[in-house]
Amino acid sequence: MEHPLVVGTDGSDSAVRSLDWAVDEAARHGLPLRIVHASSWEHYEGASLAEGAERPGEQVLEEAVVDSAAAHARRRNAEVTITAEVLPGDAVTTLLNEGLHASALVLGSRGRGEIAGLLLGSVGLTVAARAKCPVIVVRGDAAGLAGTHGRILLGIDDPATAATAARFAFREAEARQCLLMAVCAWPLPAHGTDEAPPPAGGSRNVREERAAELLDEVLAQAAGEYPAVRVRRATVEGAAHKVLVHRAAAADLLVVGVQRRHGHFGLQPGRVAHHALCHAACPVAVVPRHL
Repeated sequence: MEHPLVVGTDGSDSAVRSLDWAVDEAARHGLPLRIVHASSWEHYEGASLAEGAERPGEQVLEEAVVDSAAAHARRRNAEVTITAEVLPGDAVTTLLNEGLHASALVLGSRGRGEIAGLLLGSVGLTVAARAKCPVIVVRGDAAGLAGTHGRILLGIDDPATAATAARFAFREAEARQCLLMAVCAWPLPAHGTDEAPPPAGGSRNVREERAAELLDEVLAQAAGEYPAVRVRRATVEGAAHKVLVHRAAAADLLVVGVQRRHGHFGLQPGRVAHHALCHAACPVAVVPRHL
């Protein structure tokens, strides 16, 4: 049996949007949906309460958030198997633990208590950087959220992460019966020179050729598993993080591999994934190298 799709909720507007998206995604893939809410109060106070004692207001409110989310999900699609639970612990730890046994984690782009000016909530960014399963941050405009473009966008940047991201994107395109657009960017050096001259008689420079070769290699591996998926490919001059965000305006989901790096604030998802999570006009799936 496949692991469930897990969606985090806190009752915010962003959480409702991510819940709707998760219900539709679970239905597409025939997966059960698990709704979780992290309760710091439950973690620190719940264990000290005697059994049978009157439940405090905080506990009642948090249970109401989960019950409301489950009822909302069932109204959206009664055929999806849905479970819901309040779990003790902080949001990041709870979601990372859930991700150990999830097909993917689905999160909103900003939760309750997040500063309005932030481009992405701290929970989403941290979970995307550390989770062992794919993390999908539900963000973007109405068309991207509704899935009306009929296109999955796959960004191929790092050969080390490309294979798993490609398989995820192919599987998503097959489930949606839509086009898969695979893009590999090839920025020129800052001084406008290349590492080697272009091939004799050819107009394409060496970097573009390498991008095309990487596309061919990665797509050939995944296409054999999903022969019914229609694929278009493009090599584009420019920085990958900018190219992908620009093209995400015409996509229903942007899929990128994780390039995790240690920075000033701990483990981070890498520049391309970080930029996409903060700026893309559609949901973004961040796929770790090993699944």
